[in-house]
Order: sequence, then structure tokens, then C-alpha cells
Amino acid sequence: MLPSSALMHRLASTEAKCVLRETSYMYMKNVVPILYFLMFPIALSLNSVAAWVSLHLKSTSTLVVYLKNLVAADVIMTLIIPIKAASDLSGASDALFEFSCNYFKAIFYSAQYTCITLLGLISLDRFFKIMIPRSKLFGQNLTFSKLICGSVWLVLFGGTALPNILSNQSVANMTKPSTCMKFKGPAGLEVHQMVVIYLNVLFWLISVVIVVCYICIANKVIQSFRKSGSNNKKGKQKIKLRVFMIVIVFFVSFTPYHIVRIPYTFQQVKNSKSSCPYSESKFGKELSLWLVSTNICMDPLLYVFLCQEFKEKLLSMMKNISVSFKVSSAAKAEAK
Repeated sequence: MLPSSALMHRLASTEAKCVLRETSYMYMKNVVPILYFLMFPIALSLNSVAAWVSLHLKSTSTLVVYLKNLVAADVIMTLIIPIKAASDLSGASDALFEFSCNYFKAIFYSAQYTCITLLGLISLDRFFKIMIPRSKLFGQNLTFSKLICGSVWLVLFGGTALPNILSNQSVANMTKPSTCMKFKGPAGLEVHQMVVIYLNVLFWLISVVIVVCYICIANKVIQSFRKSGSNNKKGKQKIKLRVFMIVIVFFVSFTPYHIVRIPYTFQQVKNSKSSCPYSESKFGKELSLWLVSTNICMDPLLYVFLCQEFKEKLLSMMKNISVSFKVSSAAKAEAK
């Protein structure tokens, strides 16, 4: 047993460290929300165009089906960004913070993993179409691909967002809440921890699928060059660069967050009722989550790069707008 004076000294020292951590975190707290606000106009512009094209694009292939669903998930994340950013600002109201914790953040995370899963499905779709072109495996049928997408939405929203939303609870007479964990009871904390572990495992499985698929695709295309007797070194380098870029962008966006997320969650659950913040790890988690979110700005470029139908429809619609604008300008000039 420690003497009472020593115990009091230790408690005072711990409290002082907590205050110091909280003070240092308050200086950094607004950094990530500001980054979200800066990203939002770019994400909104790109995904508005992608959604516009997607609505006018017929589902003529399984790839188009997967891309349309990816557009929908990206749009959901984009629309939640300003609410999430505003609720995380140091001056945000308690009501906005609670509402964001209880609903929008759970939906944001589910949409994020829907994006990741659909990127995995797109990789498999490309793999089977290039490696086994006449095969009807893995959703090469339009109806089956739609069922797969529907199942992804159902499982990820019904199995992750909904349990988290239902496990949240309003807490009366609470002082300024510092974390979303304050709105969870013991059962809610357990659900949260299980969902995070499940989603982390899902991410790493999909990562392996994506790496294997694109490496096999690159090797197959390069072998076809060799068999045809082509010495197109530029073509081979272009294929390698494309594969390298897709894989690298995926891992740069998503890996830091998934390395940080599991240890952070254990700390988050363990200290959920503690008044001492875990500020350093929280800032690291939020910054890596912002890096994940930048993927919604890169996906529209992926649509153009991967899908010829999407690219053609985009160019066609831009051409029609340009023609309409010229006709309108000419009509106004004649009227004068």
C-alpha cells in the first residue's frame, strides 16, 4: 500500500499529464476537420460528375454495375464529410457531436468499407475477364453481379452501421463529450470492438485479393505481348505502371489507418469511461482516416481509367454540353 501522500502525489501527477495531453490535443484538434473542409469541394465536384455520368450509363457489363455501386458509396461519404468535420471542431455543439456519433459516423464507416469491398470485386471482375475470358465465374452475369452488390450493402450496413447505431445511447447530465465512446454502454463497447476487428480482417483479405489479381493481370498481358512477338517496351512499362499505381494508391490510402485502428480501438474501449484522454493516438487515427477519405477523390479517375463505357459517356456528355453552349451563345448573338 502506498502512503496517502504518495498516492495523492501520483494522482495529481496523472491528472496534470491528462490536462497537458488535452491542452496539446486542443491545438491539433481542428487540423483534420480543416483538411476535410478543404477536400470537400474537390470530392463533391468529382463525385457529382461521376454520379451524373453513372445515372446516364446503362448497366451493360458487370464492371459498370460495380462502378455504379462504388459511385453511390463515394457520394454517401462525400455528403457526410462536412457534417463529420463540423462535429469534430473544438467549438462544435454537443447536440451536433452526439448526432454525428450516433448516426453519421457509423454510416460513413460502412460506406468506406463498401468502397473497399467493391474495389476488391472490381479487381476480381478484371481478373476473371482477362485470365478466363469465356468463364461465367464470379458474377460475370449481370443479375448475379447486382445480387452481389446488394448483399455487400446489406451485410456492411446491416451488420456494422446498424448495430453501432442501435448500441448508442444518450447520456443525461454529461459534461462536454470528448469521444463517441461516451455514448456507448458495456454492450455497445463490445459490439464496437467486434465490428472494428471484423472490418480490419476484411480489409486485409481484400488487400491480398487486389494484389494477387493485379499482379496476375499484368503478367498475363505482358506474356501476350511476348507470344505475339511484340517488342513494345513502352506498352509493357505502361501496364506495369498502371498496376503499380492502382496497388500503391490503394495501400497508401488505406494501410496507415488499418495499422493504427486495432490498437487504437482497444485503447478507446479500455479508456471509454476515463476522464484522461488518449489524444496522441486519437489524432493519428483521425489523420489516417482523412487519408482514407482522399480515396473518394481518386475513385472518379479510376472510373475513367478502368471503364471504357464510362469514359465514352463522359466525353459524349461533355461534347453535348459544349455544343449546347455554342448554340445558345450563337442564338443570343443573333438576337442582339
